[in-house]
Amino acid sequence: MTAGLSAFLIRRLLTAVLFVLFVSASALVLTRLAPGDAAVELLPGGSQTMRETRARLHLDRPIAWQLGEWLQGLARFDLGRSLRSDQPVGELVREKAAHTATLAFVALALATIVAIPLGLVTGAYPRGMLARLVAPISLALVACPPLIAALVLLWLALSTRWLSVEPGHLAVPALALALPLAAMIERLQSRATADAMSAPDLVAAAARGVTPRRLLWVHAARQSLRPVLGIFGIVIGSVFSGSLAVEWATSWPGLGRLMYEAVATRDVFLVAGCAFAGAAMIALGNVVADLTRALVDPRVRGQA
Repeated sequence: MTAGLSAFLIRRLLTAVLFVLFVSASALVLTRLAPGDAAVELLPGGSQTMRETRARLHLDRPIAWQLGEWLQGLARFDLGRSLRSDQPVGELVREKAAHTATLAFVALALATIVAIPLGLVTGAYPRGMLARLVAPISLALVACPPLIAALVLLWLALSTRWLSVEPGHLAVPALALALPLAAMIERLQSRATADAMSAPDLVAAAARGVTPRRLLWVHAARQSLRPVLGIFGIVIGSVFSGSLAVEWATSWPGLGRLMYEAVATRDVFLVAGCAFAGAAMIALGNVVADLTRALVDPRVRGQA
């Protein structure tokens, strides 16, 4: 690994760590500032008992004290204990985070495998039959939120029985995330391919007799992937943000449902733990996307 690439990676890792800390700490603070607390959810009546419960859960302490305690625990890789179940947050989050990561990876892989080749063809032949068919479908899917896609797929699955709607089945939630994502990537790849095909070096290569197949799948693909890889950090963030609503709608046992339950019960440390896990996955995905882009295009290594 070159010195420039090492420095680039170190900068991205430091940014990722700060991002994770900011998101998880903000989640804890906002949960404490919200009306009500875990004591109200656990004990809806009895003022004396509620005061004792607040003291036992340290909810009577200032927010700054609770945040400091949580950050000290985080330095020891301890995310605290759930106020509702008294279980370690790390254990509760670990399994759900694995399910969310699986869903996001499958959706991203499906979208990328379909959208990149499709975008190359529609960008190279914008007047072709395939481009005329794909363009309006992609535009419609780009405007479709993942939650709406999940509800439509659930209706189709119930109507046709082609897909299982049982909790824990991957097909419906993965497709709900993958379809809008594939449409966005296809549109970006199509535009980037069209620009690459009209670039002077590719025009010169065509004049030298390079075959159209090689011109598209080697030269244009290499050039057009650079701008597409540049937005993959945003793509990864949209996958995880969209997955929270999709998980809730499709009963997928991931972070989305756990976060919803934690917020509903004002479980401060569980909310912070879910935010920490989600932010860590987004940060890791961004680092991988940035590193891939730096390997493909050395010009980005000098960026801050």
